[in-house]
Amino acid sequence: MVDFGGWDMPVQYSGIIEEHNAVRTAVGMFDVSHMGEIEIRGPEAAQLAEFVTTNHVAKLKIGQAHYSGLLYPHGGFVDDILVHKVADDHYFLCVNASNQDKDFEHIRSVNRFDSQVENAGDRYAQLAIQGPRARATLQKLTPVDLAAIRYYWFTDGEVAGVPARIAHTGYTGEDGFEIYVAPGEAQRMWNLVMEAGAEFCIKPCGLGARNTLRLEAKMALYGHEIDASISPFEADLAWIVKLDKGDFVGREPLLRQREAGVRRKLVGFEMRGRGIGREGYEVRLDGAPAGWVTSGSPSPTLNKNIGLCYLPVAHARPGEAIEIMIRNQPVGAVTVETPFYKRAK
Repeated sequence: MVDFGGWDMPVQYSGIIEEHNAVRTAVGMFDVSHMGEIEIRGPEAAQLAEFVTTNHVAKLKIGQAHYSGLLYPHGGFVDDILVHKVADDHYFLCVNASNQDKDFEHIRSVNRFDSQVENAGDRYAQLAIQGPRARATLQKLTPVDLAAIRYYWFTDGEVAGVPARIAHTGYTGEDGFEIYVAPGEAQRMWNLVMEAGAEFCIKPCGLGARNTLRLEAKMALYGHEIDASISPFEADLAWIVKLDKGDFVGREPLLRQREAGVRRKLVGFEMRGRGIGREGYEVRLDGAPAGWVTSGSPSPTLNKNIGLCYLPVAHARPGEAIEIMIRNQPVGAVTVETPFYKRAK
């Protein structure tokens, strides 16, 4: 157990590699109740959600979710979030735990619309059931037809007889579901899911496996790949920015950046020499400092040491020879295509 943004969180239960492999081959479960939830309601809830995020909220249908960004006026990240459309006048945001209060204040500060913003994290616990057997596990506990929930869609129903929001999303690169329930139901729900997944050898999973899984899938982690100094274009997240949708916080700097071009960009790498490129390590090109590592780890699935780093845009492409400074020694690596791992359809 470790401190994680003020929360007591498990790094591992039985072991990072064992938990990682369970999610890739069968099913694992994460207690992610530390994640934050913010709700926007009111006649102009859609207008506020559109104005404060980068993706195109107006294109969401009821029951649909998408990945998006909250930006500062200068175009850097406040946070990366999931936006769920519950109704025309109700949007449900899942945000990063350590950013919940900051995100709430940011949204509230730009709310010039007929809408109300609620910092609702205390009303939700969240469990993530992830892996090829996730659906078979959760289906035992709910009358909701999980096969009918498309990827990045959700529904409100019941799990084990209690109200639950069931979202077909995830942060592992595998198929899976996130369930939101009242905190008082979380412990019982955890135990019931563990029982339901026993035939598939379900494993409880901690922060360690969550990190290796999301890194293989090249999913950004706030404070690593993205922060207030990084724009979506630099973070290789241009696909969540819809500049043609109209005004939103941070749009003007992004317009200028698109016209001028970015100077740095996120790219994946594999180690060629011995060692692991860890967060904050210097990256060199032809012996000269050129960037830094945002995340790095052994990949249990690929049996390689992998990572993500920022490099000048001209070199942020596959096949570039780079060096990672590990204990003051340059160690060879090469930039590669990402995501490192993509599940078979």
